[in-house]
Parts: sequence; C-alpha cells; structure tokens
Amino acid sequence: METVAAFRASFSSVSPNWVARSGPARPDLRVGSRSLLSNSWIRQKPSISHMKLSYGKVDFVTRKRTAIRASMQPSDSGSAAAPIAPLQLESPIGQFLSQILVSHPHLVPAAVEQQLEQLQTDRDAEKENEETAASGTELVLYRRIAEVKANERKKALEEILYALVVQKFMDANVSLIPTITPSSPDNSGRVDSWPSQDDKLESLHSPEAYEMIQNHLALILGNRLGDSNSVAQISKLRVGQVYAASVMYGYFLKRVDQRFQLEKSMKVLPQGIDNEENHVEQVIADDRRPSGDYSNESLKNSQPHPEVSSWSGGFGAGGFNGIKPSRLRTYVMSFDGETLQRYATIRSKEAISIIEKHTEALFGRPEIVITPEGTVDSSKDELIKISFGGLRRLVLEAVTFGSFLWDVESYVDSRYHFVAN
Repeated sequence: METVAAFRASFSSVSPNWVARSGPARPDLRVGSRSLLSNSWIRQKPSISHMKLSYGKVDFVTRKRTAIRASMQPSDSGSAAAPIAPLQLESPIGQFLSQILVSHPHLVPAAVEQQLEQLQTDRDAEKENEETAASGTELVLYRRIAEVKANERKKALEEILYALVVQKFMDANVSLIPTITPSSPDNSGRVDSWPSQDDKLESLHSPEAYEMIQNHLALILGNRLGDSNSVAQISKLRVGQVYAASVMYGYFLKRVDQRFQLEKSMKVLPQGIDNEENHVEQVIADDRRPSGDYSNESLKNSQPHPEVSSWSGGFGAGGFNGIKPSRLRTYVMSFDGETLQRYATIRSKEAISIIEKHTEALFGRPEIVITPEGTVDSSKDELIKISFGGLRRLVLEAVTFGSFLWDVESYVDSRYHFVAN
C-alpha cells in the first residue's frame, strides 16, 4: 500500500478551506525590444486598443476558436460575457495576461517569457543589494522591503502559472467548468449545465495514462461509471475535495507518465512491465487482502485511496471492483518508497496555492465547523444536484488541470527557478 500512503501524504497538503492570497506586482511585458504595454503596440492591435488597461479586476472572457468577442467592462454590452476560467487574476501582471488571453492568446508565451526575465532580474538585483546592505536598522528595513517584494513576485508567479494552464485548455478547445451555482436554466436545480467534452479531455493523455484515469474514475463513481443521466444530491464540500484530489492525481500521473514514456522510448523499462496483466491482478489481490488485525485501531489507521475516502462511504463505495490491469500502474508499483513519495509530492508552494484558489473559485469557500469531539459538522454543508455524467466531466477536467499544471510548472521553472530541490 505504499502507493496509497505516498499519494495520501501529498493529498493532505491541500487545505480544505482553499485559502486565497493576494499581492500586487507591476507588469512590464515586451515582445523583443517592444513593450506590450506601450501605446504604439496597443494601437496596432484593434481588439486591444479599446480596452482600459486599468488595475481593476478583469474577468477571463469566453472565446470561440480563434474568433473572440470579449467585453472587459460591464458598459461595453448589455449582458456580461461568460468567464473562461473561474478564478479572477488580481495582480497587474495577472490582469494583463487575462486581457491577452481574451484578445491574443497566441501572445501569452511571449508575454510570460518577458515577465519571467524581469522577475529574474529583480531577484538578482535584490540579492546583490542584500550583500552590500549596511547593518542595524537599515538592514532590518531592507529585509522587510525585500520580503514584501518577494511576496509580490510569488503572487505574480502563481498567476503566470494559472494563465498558462488556462491557455493550454484554450489550445485544446476545451472550456473550463464555470463557478458552480445551484441555479440552472431548466429550474431542475442541477449544477452541471456545461457541455460534455469528455472525448477531448481523454485525448489529451497517453493511452497508458488514460488507463489509470479510467481506474481513478472507477474508484470514485463505482458502478455508476457508465450511468451518465442519473442525478444525485451530493455534498458540495465532498465534490470539491474530490476535485482537488483529482488535480493532484493528474499532476502525479503526468509526472510518472513522463518518466514512463522516456524509459519506454529508450527501451529500458523494468523487466516484467510488459506482462502487466497478471502482475496488476496480483497487486490488486494484495491490496484487498485483510491484514489479519481486525481491531478498531487497525481499521482507523488504514489508508484507503484518497478519492474513495473523500466520499465517506458515498456512491463510490465498491468502486475497487472497477480497477483494471494497467501497464503504467504496474510501472508505478515498481518504485521504491522514497521515489514514490517524491513523485506523489507537489513540488512548489505556488502550485499548491493554485490548486486551492482554483478549487475555491469553482466551489466557493467551504464553511467548516469542527465539533468538540474533533469531527467535522456537516449540518451547514450545501447539497448540490449533479448527474453522474457531470461528475465524470468534473473529474476528467481536474485530472487534466493537474497534468497541465505539471507541464507549466516545469516550463516556468526552466526559465525562472522557483521549485525547491
């Protein structure tokens, strides 16, 4: 059960409150030697020239393929445009990237590249100043200023990561699920009014990774996996927890799949991986076999799959019967405990913060009350109506979000090192 224990340890790093943080930063975006904020550059872009580059909040706005119709201010049109992502970016850098995503999404990488160069320059300058700073009160003041600037850079870095993740969804022509509200156009109370894009989401993963995703869905939905139309009334908090856990699972899955695909191409996979069917069936049998200790303490300390435990005995119970042999799962099971723990851990605080903020923007901030006995009081927990097809879509998006987050974190770290060794 090392796989479960390692993954569960990483799952615990996401706060159930999905706490959001804030901090300003000043953008200076350029393409080559030309600033993207200059008036001459804006005049050359008709779709941007009418927008106000202010520091108020700017929503992501829906685009349709390459034809984009955006309304950045409420007065621009009679009705508000639908957001393309639930999380609003607050820093000046984030707001500017929001505008670029709406008007010229193909320029986002160039804008990000320039901003990362500026962040690196600022960080290097601060290090030099710190070495030459005087002692005493002046040094204390300087360190406080440096701390504030570091928090601003962290905020900017988080929103750069988020903008890049959103852009990857846009490139795949997949719309992110909007903020979940109990209202629906047909007055049924269902929250899943979004279109089904399961095929597009599935195609974004390798065949081996998709096998693991199918097992993940089976663990969560159980015998409801093939039932798309039935509607269930489910705890909104539980759905949010499963969404956050699925983002982390997607992050972990992309990380191990990247290594698997590399070793596969180099023909250096461990022996026995090709004979995965018998091996995986044996692993599943081992996972199911009781330990022999039936005391209450033993049951209390057992570590089930986090996605199943998140439902607390809900409709996902019994989903283990849906686990199928998987070549990638066999590969993962060959890892030693230390390697597995490392791969199951989110590498940066910025990525953890993005998961928390995105989940909170999607589901709202949960109102969690702890009873004197130490348990969670669920009396104020909101219930939502959602179809099992809608749940499947949520989980698929979450896994893909985590996969994209791994990609953009690695990309940004290669240009602006922020991931701890």
